[in-house]
Amino acid sequence: MRRYVLLVIASLRGCAAFRAPPRHRLRAPLQPTSPLALRTSPLQRTSPLALRAARTADLSASITDAFPAWVAGAALVGGTPVGPAVFGWMGPDLVTAALALIMLAMGTTLTTADFARVAARPSAVLVGFCAQFGIMPAASVASSRLWGLPPALAAGVCLVGCCPGGTASNLVSLIARADVPLSISMTTASTLAAAALTPALASLCVGAKAAVSRSALAASTLKVVLLPVLGGLLLRRSFPEACDAAEPVLAPAAVVLVALICGSVVAASAAAPLAAPLLLRLCGAVVTLHALGFALGYRAAALAGLPAAARRTVSIETGMQNSALAVVLAGSAGLPPAAALPGALSATAHSLIGSALARAWRRADRAPPRAAFARVAWSGPCYPGAD
Repeated sequence: MRRYVLLVIASLRGCAAFRAPPRHRLRAPLQPTSPLALRTSPLQRTSPLALRAARTADLSASITDAFPAWVAGAALVGGTPVGPAVFGWMGPDLVTAALALIMLAMGTTLTTADFARVAARPSAVLVGFCAQFGIMPAASVASSRLWGLPPALAAGVCLVGCCPGGTASNLVSLIARADVPLSISMTTASTLAAAALTPALASLCVGAKAAVSRSALAASTLKVVLLPVLGGLLLRRSFPEACDAAEPVLAPAAVVLVALICGSVVAASAAAPLAAPLLLRLCGAVVTLHALGFALGYRAAALAGLPAAARRTVSIETGMQNSALAVVLAGSAGLPPAAALPGALSATAHSLIGSALARAWRRADRAPPRAAFARVAWSGPCYPGAD
C-alpha cells in the first residue's frame, strides 16, 4: 500500500499542472497604492461606479484631445450652404452665454490662492500685456501687406490684431496645462484696456477711426470674464467635492461650446462670399497673423525669463484674439461688409493653431522624460575640428 501511495505522489509531482514556476519567474507583489494595483484589484474590476468613472475620464480625454477636429468641423459646416440653418440659432446672446459658461467652468478649477500667486508677480501680466498690444497690431499690418490684401480686407485683419485677447484662450491654456490664473488675469487686463487702446491702435493701423463703446466693453468684461470666474471660485469654495466630480465633464463641454461659437461666426459671415484666389490670400494673412502672435509671444516670454507654464500662457494669449469683437467693430466703424470676414476666419484660425499647440504641449507633458542627445560610439575617424 505504501508503494502505491509513493507512486501516486511521484506522478502528481511530474504533472505540469502541479509544477511550481521557476523562482526567477516569480513576480513581486504589486504595491497597494500603485496605479496598476488599483486597476487590477477585484474591487476596481467589479465596481460599476469605478468602471463608469474610468469610461467618463477616457471619453473626456478623447473629446478634449480632438479639440482641433471639433473646431475645424464646425467651421466647415458653417461655411457650407446649410451653415446658417445649422448654426442660425446661435445668436449673439447665446454666444455671450456660452462664453460665460466656459469662464464659469474655468473658475471652478481655480482658488483664490492661484490669483494671489499671480498678483505676487505682476511682471508676467505686464509682459503679456505688452505682447498683446505690441506684437499683434504690428503683425496684422505686416501680414496684410505681405499677402497684398485689398483695403477692406486689410482693415478687417488690422482690426483683429488690435482687439484684446479672446476668452477661448483660457480654455486653451487649461488644455495646454499652462498658467490658467495668469491667462484669466491677462484676458481681463487686455479687455479693460481695449476701451482706450483698441480705437487708437485701429486708427493707426487701419487709417480710419474705429468707434468703440467703453460701456459695452466694460459690460462684456463683467458678463463674460469677471462675474463667471467669481461665480466659479465661489462654487469651488462652497462645494469642492462637487466641483471635483464635475471636472472631467467641464473640459469636453467647453470644447463643444467653442466649436459652436466658431461655426456660428463663420455661418454669419458666409453671406459675403469672395473669389477663391482672394479667399486663399485672406486665409494666408489670417494664419500668418496668428502664427506670428503665438511664436513671438512665446519668444518674448522666454526673453523675459518667465517659466515654461507662463511662456505657454503668454503665447496663447498673444496669438488668440477676441475675433467676435473685430466683427462688431467692422460694422460700427462704417467699413465695407467684407471687413467683417477676417474676424470670422480668425475665430477658426486661432482656435485651430492654439488647440494644436495645446495638444502638443499636453502630450509633451505626458511623455516620459528622455535625454535630448545620446553619445554614440564612433569607430571611424574624427570629424574635422573635433577633439
